[in-house]
Amino acid sequence: MKLAQISVALVLLVGGGFVQAFDILVVGLFRDMVIIRVDDNQYKLRVGESTMEGIKLISANSEQAVLEIDGQRETFTLGSGPVQSSFAKPTKSQARIQPTRGMYLVQGFVNRQPVQFLLDTGAAWVAFNARQAKKLGINYRYEGTPGWASTANGRVRIYRLKLKTVRVGEIELRDVDAAVMDGDSPTTALLGMTFLSRVTMEHEGDVLMLQAR
Repeated sequence: MKLAQISVALVLLVGGGFVQAFDILVVGLFRDMVIIRVDDNQYKLRVGESTMEGIKLISANSEQAVLEIDGQRETFTLGSGPVQSSFAKPTKSQARIQPTRGMYLVQGFVNRQPVQFLLDTGAAWVAFNARQAKKLGINYRYEGTPGWASTANGRVRIYRLKLKTVRVGEIELRDVDAAVMDGDSPTTALLGMTFLSRVTMEHEGDVLMLQAR
């Protein structure tokens, strides 16, 4: 393991005007993993994962990491200097989701922790199984209100609670109702209607576009 102190200021320019700057600090380089700070947020990224700001890890080893920023790839090595990028946020909060084998899977964040969601308009809530909830640091037995729900596998014990934040793409919603189900179902966390009813959805070809209201 080698620790890097690489401070990178990303200057965001749209039409020649200043929009926003992110300070990136790479604090850990590993094989296929990097630990970075973006402003005040710290992330542990494995290859293919992204931060809330859209910074994606392409590859990493103990000497360097390749990050993708707004479609452009930059290589970060020990001792790298400042890097300028055209990484810019959209004017409206949105998320573009490409279909995967007919399903809309998307990486999101719950209380700033990464999680993969399956978009499901048939699900009443944002929903997790017990293992997923524990991985996200959700103490659902203490924070949640117990109840029951009917599923394809019969009645299951659930715990209803509110999530501080749920983020998909550029859209971040606060105080989102959610349910944690005892057991192993659902196998993938569900992005249900307690989130989807608060955004607009439309298709652009096969791509599903979510946009904040």
